[in-house]
Amino acid sequence: MSITVLIVEDEENARVPLEALVKAKGYNTLTAATYAEAKEQVRRGNCDVVLLDMQLPDGYGPNLIIEMATMPYHPFVIMVTGFGDIETAVEIMKSGAIDFFTKPVDFTRLEKSIKRAADMVAMRRELDHLREEQSQNVNFVVGKSAKMKEIVELAWKAAQKKANVLITGETGTGKDVLAKYIHNVGTRRLNSFVGINCAAIQNTMLEIELFGYEANSFTGSSQKRKIGLLEVADNGILFLNEISSMPLEIQAKLLTAIESQSFLRVAGTQPVNVDVQVISASNHNLPEMIESHEFREDLYYRLKVIEIEMPPLRERLEDIPELVGYFIAHYNMHMAMNVEGIDSKALDALQNQLWRGNIRELSNTIERAMIFCDGVKINLSDLPLEITKAKN
Repeated sequence: MSITVLIVEDEENARVPLEALVKAKGYNTLTAATYAEAKEQVRRGNCDVVLLDMQLPDGYGPNLIIEMATMPYHPFVIMVTGFGDIETAVEIMKSGAIDFFTKPVDFTRLEKSIKRAADMVAMRRELDHLREEQSQNVNFVVGKSAKMKEIVELAWKAAQKKANVLITGETGTGKDVLAKYIHNVGTRRLNSFVGINCAAIQNTMLEIELFGYEANSFTGSSQKRKIGLLEVADNGILFLNEISSMPLEIQAKLLTAIESQSFLRVAGTQPVNVDVQVISASNHNLPEMIESHEFREDLYYRLKVIEIEMPPLRERLEDIPELVGYFIAHYNMHMAMNVEGIDSKALDALQNQLWRGNIRELSNTIERAMIFCDGVKINLSDLPLEITKAKN
């Protein structure tokens, strides 16, 4: 992700080392020596973060933050000042800066502050992107972790080739969301996406739900034929969530259906031909279940033409800003709210959690925080106590 930092400093001997530090960390840089130059760069939307000197030859730094309120672009501001008293610090933070430093600047601290600002830029971009893409209903946050970029590339290839996909990973990592992404970007996006949670349906009913039955096929059945989900998903995608919960006898029938692209309804005698891409998901170790004879090995290999393992959230903490941005946009829409973002301390706290419940837990945390949020941004006090205690 490209981030541009505007360094506003009238003294060249202070500006040059700041620019060198920022460039060394992989950010793009712009420089300005006066208030007027800085204002023009901000007005044009050329920067994402501003390192702003408090005293400039033609203006007072914090006034630029006030002027930003009337501009279309609102970069995050880190203030630099030669005055370190408490009154000055309070004034700077009230003006809207996300951090401030006294000269000489502690470069280690400044590096961390710019990183926090970059994370907030990423979250804001995700919010803007979601507003634009909301109508397309492709609610999938890639993030910036290398692992997720690999996963998206693999998922896209599977979508284009109509290959069967097995998605594995812990509960709450977004396996169902990835399945819907494959449908939305693939060649079958105009046809049905039919999902079923195998763990949520009684074993005796799962076969009927998947394959349907013929009229009058057993005592108590409807007089009408029931169409199963495999048939409903014809020319589309069948998503089998929690595939590990499927009984062995149904696994055998599913294997036959996948291999032949046809099946028999319960009590049926005529094959039903279908063209279905199967995406399955499991939070259990299927090879171990094969060893213990709880899962069919032949079905396993039919399902995992392409296997995608979703990483737990604790292994992709750098993606939290984008995820938070997505959830804020989502709950703004569903709860008729207008929360604009999250402050840096609250974001830091979220990025210091283990997230045993993964993305689902993060989603619930943001929903709760927005309910308690009385301002335009989520603050540390809006987060659950166990998160704020860990932060402290």
